[in-house]
Amino acid sequence: MPIPTNMRFVIIAIVMALAVVLLGRTAGAYLVLDGPGRGDGIVVLAGDQNDCRYYRGLRLLQDDNSRLLFVDSNIDRVVFGQTLAAQEKEFIQRRAGRLIEHVRVCPIQGDSTDGETKYVQSCLEDRGLNSVVLVTSDFHTRRALSIFRQRLPQYHWSAAAARDQTRFGEKWWRQREWAKTAFLEWLKLISWETIDRWRDLENSASKSH
Repeated sequence: MPIPTNMRFVIIAIVMALAVVLLGRTAGAYLVLDGPGRGDGIVVLAGDQNDCRYYRGLRLLQDDNSRLLFVDSNIDRVVFGQTLAAQEKEFIQRRAGRLIEHVRVCPIQGDSTDGETKYVQSCLEDRGLNSVVLVTSDFHTRRALSIFRQRLPQYHWSAAAARDQTRFGEKWWRQREWAKTAFLEWLKLISWETIDRWRDLENSASKSH
């Protein structure tokens, strides 16, 4: 029998409280994974602020000799008369320098990391890529890597952390913004691990009966 939605939120809240108690000061560091492998391609996830994700991806492209860098950007959001993807493309043309031929905008919709995977799949397929480095904000790396490994297991994934001290620090208790970011990310991580990652399996099981 499926768990009621209200009960699920209660379970998540309890699990999150236990996690914070058990991990304490290491709760921030636990969220961060920063071990990029040598990838055929690089994917910079949407949601960048201060261009930190983009420049981390560009450095990896230059240092690791990956073939392609994909920068995810929304086509369903318009700011000052242009979609975010169109603005991203113009920014890349100004900033990518000699690497411009190796950088692509990957158009996406929505703001869910889980939902983002299907758009990334469309951008990666038929390009002969086997290993991919995922670039995202440091606090987002553990959850993002888990999601992409689950949803797109045909690729070998590793993660690179883009750090932005205005948003997050591993010593999360030192600044209110860091604490807020850590709290929200833990909530999303636990929701993913306890509910969302199993959704497709539950749907498949229900269809088979």
